[in-house]
Amino acid sequence: MKWLKLMVAVLLMPACVALTMSTWTLAHRLVFPAETTSALHSPLLAFGLGYGLWLIVFTFLPKPMRTYVLGHELTHAFWALLMGARVSGLKVKKTGGQVRTSKTNWFITLAPYFFPFYAMLFIIAFFIAHAVWDLSAYMNWLFFLIGLGWSFHVTFTMMMLLSARQPDVQSQGIFFSTAAIYLMNLLTIALTATLLSKRLTMTDLGRTMGRDICAVYSWTLDNLVALWHYMSNLFRHAS
Repeated sequence: MKWLKLMVAVLLMPACVALTMSTWTLAHRLVFPAETTSALHSPLLAFGLGYGLWLIVFTFLPKPMRTYVLGHELTHAFWALLMGARVSGLKVKKTGGQVRTSKTNWFITLAPYFFPFYAMLFIIAFFIAHAVWDLSAYMNWLFFLIGLGWSFHVTFTMMMLLSARQPDVQSQGIFFSTAAIYLMNLLTIALTATLLSKRLTMTDLGRTMGRDICAVYSWTLDNLVALWHYMSNLFRHAS
């Protein structure tokens, strides 16, 4: 199974490049919209303030490990429930946590590393409240909280992946886990930004990603064919 996941990870490399290009394109459209030359429009500024605030907190204040572990285990539980599994035995400590699920797969196992639990919790809570009260005037506070939650996700994910051997990652294979986590983070960012943006649509997202994926895989295939011909000619001359 690990050999199969290794092969899948290799096949995902061009997709990682393609989604990097797509995310960059979408980010440029959000930061520098055609109707203004200023990057400091309110939602983006609010997101940046929230993101930056958490970076300061993370750097200079004690790290809330129990809060991170709770979000980590609840993410496992959330995606397990979405996939029809039964969940029980949630345990949370500063040094680690545990949740039992009746089934698992790579998606459930790696979800905490690409799903920003608290950012998504802020979004869901805001729109539930918005369905009851008109919170249109407070949208910038939502983007501030999303920035805060997403920064929390990024900082803790990077810290955990770089400082400790994660059983979740080890169980799926490091190469496959790295490719899947990177790819799914980009996809989550792109989908969330598109759904919350007034400037982007799912059609824009699909068209951009489709174009970049086709371009990168075509380039990869063309170069692999060229390399094959080069190596064949080299061995032919050598023999």
